[in-house]
Amino acid sequence: MNRFPLATLLVLLAGASFAQQAGITRHELVQQDLDTPGLVVAQVRVGFAPGALAARHKHPGVEVAYVLDGTLQYQLDGKVPLTLQAGQTLLIPAGTVHSARNIGDGQAEELATYIVKKGMPLVLPP
Repeated sequence: MNRFPLATLLVLLAGASFAQQAGITRHELVQQDLDTPGLVVAQVRVGFAPGALAARHKHPGVEVAYVLDGTLQYQLDGKVPLTLQAGQTLLIPAGTVHSARNIGDGQAEELATYIVKKGMPLVLPP
């Protein structure tokens, strides 16, 4: 499997303003090259404590968010907030500034899948 070294991933995530935000946990599940030259896929399980906010950020590629548990509210710049519950998905276009908040009473989790150009960070500040 062609994985980025953990140190590289940590540096990339640390560059985002929300990477160390209280109440948010991230667990890398997979990160490897795709068959399409120059593209990488990554999946990250993101946990949200009640009320936790993943502050405004963007990605250089597409993100597909799948809510595994709980209720998350996504705010994409220029759009009406969207509330998703377990089993629902959202496609976030490349470069779209957005945030996500756990608006439920318990823990919430999402599976975030990213497709980005090789060598690009997964997360960028707004």
